[in-house]
Amino acid sequence: MTSRALALVASVALAAASLSACAAKEPRVELNGTRYTVSIADSLDEQARGLMFVREMPRDRGMLFVYAQPQPQSFWMKNCYIALDILFFDADARFINAHYDVPVCSTEPCPTYSSEAPARYVLELNAGAARGLALERGDVLTLP
Repeated sequence: MTSRALALVASVALAAASLSACAAKEPRVELNGTRYTVSIADSLDEQARGLMFVREMPRDRGMLFVYAQPQPQSFWMKNCYIALDILFFDADARFINAHYDVPVCSTEPCPTYSSEAPARYVLELNAGAARGLALERGDVLTLP
């Protein structure tokens, strides 16, 4: 094997190891014994975009919105292609309320889905994923 080929093999091995390490560090949340790998939306741009334009999402994945301070939260489904469950949590990551099976917005103005109390965390999952968790107010979301 030439030194160039060895360098290429070493580069590929290093890249594979890096990808493997990144995959192991994907953030996860846990709710009533069920784990979800999440994308974190903690900047204004990420929060504004959310899951807009996402055409499909594996059942064990979701998006976690993290706000600096608890505040009333309101979400809509503009430019969304998949129905969602939207779950609201307070500053201690305790469950407040949810909107299940929220449909995509097909007419404007799009309806909004709000928290019943100030929320610091909002978890979006595929529609139907959260209903089976039998959530009760105060259940804790284990954060990454």
